Formats: sequence, C-alpha cells, structure tokens
Amino acid sequence: MAGLATSFGSGAMSNSMDDIANDAEAVLIIGSNTTEQHPVFGTMLRRAVNKRGLKIIVADPRKIDITEFAVLHLRHKPGTDIALINGLMHIILEKGWEDTAFIEERCEDFDAFKETVMNYPPDKVAEITRVPVEQLYQAAEILATNKPMAVIWAMGITQHTVGMRNVMSLANLQMLLANMGKPGSGVNPLRGQNNVQGACDMGGLPNVYPAYQPVINEEAQKKFQDAWGATSSLKVGRTVTEMIPDAAEGKVKALYILGEDPVMSDPDTNHIRHCLEACEFIVLQEIFPSETAPYADVLLPGVSFAEKTGTFTNTERRVQMVHKAVEPLGEAQPDWWITAELAKRMVAAGGGRQIAAGPYAGWDYADSDAIMTEINALTPSYGGITHARLEKGERLQWPCPNVEHPGTPILHSKQFSRGRGKFMPIDHVDPAELPDADYPFFLNTGRVLYHYHGGEMTRRAQGLMEVYGQPLIEVNPEDAARLGLNGEKRVRVTSRRGSIEAEAWVTDRVPPGMVYANFHFPEASANELTIAALDPVAKIPEYKVCAVKVEAVK
Repeated sequence: MAGLATSFGSGAMSNSMDDIANDAEAVLIIGSNTTEQHPVFGTMLRRAVNKRGLKIIVADPRKIDITEFAVLHLRHKPGTDIALINGLMHIILEKGWEDTAFIEERCEDFDAFKETVMNYPPDKVAEITRVPVEQLYQAAEILATNKPMAVIWAMGITQHTVGMRNVMSLANLQMLLANMGKPGSGVNPLRGQNNVQGACDMGGLPNVYPAYQPVINEEAQKKFQDAWGATSSLKVGRTVTEMIPDAAEGKVKALYILGEDPVMSDPDTNHIRHCLEACEFIVLQEIFPSETAPYADVLLPGVSFAEKTGTFTNTERRVQMVHKAVEPLGEAQPDWWITAELAKRMVAAGGGRQIAAGPYAGWDYADSDAIMTEINALTPSYGGITHARLEKGERLQWPCPNVEHPGTPILHSKQFSRGRGKFMPIDHVDPAELPDADYPFFLNTGRVLYHYHGGEMTRRAQGLMEVYGQPLIEVNPEDAARLGLNGEKRVRVTSRRGSIEAEAWVTDRVPPGMVYANFHFPEASANELTIAALDPVAKIPEYKVCAVKVEAVK
C-alpha cells in the first residue's frame, strides 16, 4: 500500500468503525456491498446519514442497497477503478483542493504521481469508466471539501489482477487530501471473513512470520529460530491460489485444509476439482462435510466458534474474547488441539522434524491462554493484548506493544510506519478477460445478505433458506427483454471455463451488459465461471470480472 502500514499488513483498517460513523463528514464506499456483507457497520453508516447528514458516495457497477443512502452513485464499468480514482484526483489537483502542507510534511514522490494523474482528464475517464463528466466533478468536490473523509472498500477492490494497485490508488487519494491519522478518515478495507485479520496477523501468509515480520529477513528468522527451535528457509512460500494448481503438476503432494472449501470458494471450479483429484493426500478439518470433503482422504472434526475459547481479531484490528458456550459433539476438538496432536504424533512416528530447544519449542499447550502468552512474547503488535485484559472488557486494537499500552484505534496519527508516505504512479490496466462477440456480458460475483461464503452453515438454516433458498442470477430488464425472459424463466450463463443454470432475477440492480451471480449454492456456483487470473503480487484471483454469454433456458 502506497506509503501505508506495510509492517502491519495492507488489509487492516487504519481507523475504527465507530470513529468513521461518528466523525466522518463524507465516506467513499468503493467495491464494498457494505449493508449486505458487513450489516453491523452498514447500519452504523445508515444511522450517521439519517442522524447527522453523513455524505456517502458509492462507486459500484451495481445498485446495491447502500446507494439508497448515498448523495451520489458512480456506476462505473467493471475493472475501471484505477481510472476512476485517477480521474477524481485529476480534478482535485485541477481545482487546487489537495493538502499541500500535508504532502510536503509527510509524503514523498508526489511529482511522479502527479504526472501520471494528469494523464486522466475527465473526458478520458468518462470514456473509460462510463461515468458522466459532471458526476466526476460532483464526486471530487464532495470528497475534497468535506473533511474528514473516509474511504471504505472490500473485495470488489481487491479481487482483481490489479487489486493491489487499486488499494495503492485509494491510499494516494487519502494522502492527497490529508485524510490520514485522524478520526473519521483513513483507508479502511472491510475484511471478508471472520478472523481473517487475526489469521494474517499470526503469520497465516507465505511471506511473513506473525506481526508481518518478513521470512526473508535474517533477523526475524533468527528470532523465531531461537524461540521455536526451528523455522522455515529464507524463502517466500506459496499462496493457496498457487498451491492447489501445483498439486495438479505434482509439485504439491499433500494438502492440509482447515476450515476452507476451495471447491466452492476458489475460481474455475472445474480445474480445482481436477487439482484435488490429482493430489496424493488431503486432510480436511471442518465442522461439516463440505463440497471439498469428497476429495479428502481424512476428515478431522473441528469445532465451531460456540464450542471453543480464544480470541478473534476483527476488521478494525480489535481483538475480541470468546468463550465456549456449548460442549463439542462427538469427537470434535478445538483446531489448535488437533494441529498440536498432529505435530506431536508426526514427530513421534519419525515423520516430523525433531526441533531443538527453545522457550516455545514443542506443542504442549494447556489451553488458548498459553498460546496467547506465546503470541505476547513473539508478536510485537500483540505484546500487551492478554486474556486477562480482554476479560476485564478493555478495548484493545493492535498495535498494543505492552500491558500498559491502551491500544491504537487510529493508525498513522503522527507518521506512517515507513516514515514518509510514498505516492505511487498507477495507470489503468484492463482486466484479464473482457467481453467479446462470443462472450458479450460482464460477470460480477459476490455474496447475498442471507448466505455466507460457500453456504455450508447458512444453507443448513431453515429460516435463511425460506428467504433465499436457491441461486439467483441478476439480469438487467433491457437484457432480459433481448433474451426473451419474462422474469420467471431460467438462464444459462457460460464462460470459457464452465456453465451454470439458475433462475433469473430481472432487476435494475445490475446495469445492461452485466449479470451478477453468487457462489453460495453448489448446483449453480459462480465460481464454475470465474477466471483464475491472479494479481501478480497479492496472488488474489480476479473474481469480479470475466466474460460470459447468457441464454434463456426453454
């Protein structure tokens, strides 16, 4: 992220949900269906609109629910986020609305950035994005003259081949306007799954140890070598979007899958099935048999959130304590216990590496509190976040380096983690696959309010299935008329990778030339169609844009 908290990961909110809801004068929501995917925060934003006149601008190809509370909806063409943001910054510079003092005091490389942005005049941006010039000027004025202003995004920004560049562009915008380090401002990605922030914080990434300490850093490696008695090599590992395809090529022989359902959630499902079939050995640790379960050689029964004690870290970096409410059923065990038992038995059987001495070597944890003690010692940003403090009800957001520290609700208040914020020149690049004569529609994908991710839990809830019990494909009325639909017929959507059939929901939520599908239902998952093109740095697939054809099913 351009000049922002790379040492704390690019996925963490710089601010807190309540300070945005209470203090922001304006909010740009881009690539986030906030009220459906983050309904608690979405409710806070709606209340801020109604109670104190918060100005919301939504940039999204779809007419999502939050647009009803927005002063302006920028309905840009899928895959043109960078051009749109550059166009807004061009107008800000043209009008002299940038914060010169902040730029000079806290940032660097402004001139190269400005040179790129000035190549995106409103007429050009309107042509690329399909957003009218007058709306570009209107949006730029609202964002520049209402301070503090917060930017909010989610996977509609990151799930592109230019996802990281999209994020950098938004960081550029906030540095340009000095919307950093104060209540109601900042760069605020909304995490897509429960505790994904905590998993990343704890080193659940192939390039870092806990607290984003790089695996290629010799000092960091020595630290964990001394603590654990063993570490990885000084080499970045593989992401999940690389490992599963590696299995089809024989480069990966075994997969240990914990709480993930790649058959439902990874792109190009047909290829994912092929890769899992080719893998020699798969262990799946889950709470229910999932669509991935048929490919597993061993199923290990984990426990749900209600059956274990520990912590979750949410999207605003807040660590929250949870307590076991019910006893696990059958042979189910906490995930940490299962992993520790596997490790101990592998060592005992001679199949695992016998580690040397170290204060945290071995796997003999008594409970999750013992694990948190190790986290306090080895993870600087969590140094002061203890179970005891959380039990007292303290609100603790990392970085919280020691037990006297109150936590950090707002990042970058005095300086950026790298020192000066670095402006990045970012140019628009087309998605990996665009509509053509054979596949003339854009496909956009995501979730709906009533279901979560692959639907393994929500499809088991009778009440939710009564409200939204089948896959629906959103089709614009103009397209429906051309296709011969009457709102009751089914449609077949086909990409170069697969085909699905489902009932059409004829609605102006989607613009002409675009359809929207979800991946909650295995009988018609959008990921049968999506493309596995990856961001070259983040390795995130381009779920949000691919080309399809749409046909009426007689």
